[in-house]
Amino acid sequence: TALEKDSTAAVFGEDVKFGGVFRCSLDLNEKYGDDRVFNTPLCEQGIAAFAIGLASVGRTAIAEIQFADYMYPAFDQIVNEAAKFRYRAGSAFDVGALTIRSPYGAVGHGGHYHSQSPEAYYAHTPGLKVVIPRDPVTTKGLLLASIRDKNPVIFLEPKALYRASEADVPVEDYELDLHVAEVVHPGSDVSIISWGSQIQVAMQAAKMAEEDGISCEVIDLQTIFPYDWETLAQSVNKTGRCIITHEAPISGGWAAEIAAKIQQKCFLRLESPIERVCGYDTPFPRTHESIYMPSKWKIYEAIKRSVHF
Repeated sequence: TALEKDSTAAVFGEDVKFGGVFRCSLDLNEKYGDDRVFNTPLCEQGIAAFAIGLASVGRTAIAEIQFADYMYPAFDQIVNEAAKFRYRAGSAFDVGALTIRSPYGAVGHGGHYHSQSPEAYYAHTPGLKVVIPRDPVTTKGLLLASIRDKNPVIFLEPKALYRASEADVPVEDYELDLHVAEVVHPGSDVSIISWGSQIQVAMQAAKMAEEDGISCEVIDLQTIFPYDWETLAQSVNKTGRCIITHEAPISGGWAAEIAAKIQQKCFLRLESPIERVCGYDTPFPRTHESIYMPSKWKIYEAIKRSVHF
């Protein structure tokens, strides 16, 4: 849809011409040609730099980094160039038409080089927006909104959902608001905040808690930064309890930022300490992935601790 409606848009990255390793760009080259859908060398820094240059001259640049774990060679280009381009130029120039897509997160067998969740690194950078969908429907709506947003966006796609998630995705053009968190499951006793594929895990834990008579409200943050803290505060002020869960390591993870904000905005309404259910402070382990992951059982235990505090 983005390529069809925007003649300046180009999609590029490693193996993108052939559909990409996850087949996300399948058949696009045949439809739009080599000038708009093409492969790049295996050089993440070069992909990011080229994308920044393309966006700076008015083209819509949609770059793909094959795995989020390999965005780090491009870190300087993303953080010091893309994020600061408008500020440095005093708004005379910008790279607002830049979107960098990348698969992230656990996949069941990826090990430490194909399973990382780097969202907090980029959320810490003024000038970037960081967006993570939870399913095919939100992926399309949020991706189109990200491509058309007038700021550079890091769009992280949960790779575990590529072959494990099904949905009836509308064929028409639609966008979802980047700045609004979504309450995907209303509740009254505990607020559970998450994003990406971890939303499904949070939903499983919420259903387990319902069997104990505990009503959990599950919120999909969707945009990691700038995030919709008003929706989060409204929920926590109602429930008095908050659990934040993500795959990334717990120390310095985005749950810490959200917990600090909730403590500031909802302190007098809290009935128990804010809980974080996250990955461990270790490299992502292949053999012990099931132990590392913030499972439904870990979230369920956090729910019980919060309610019985």
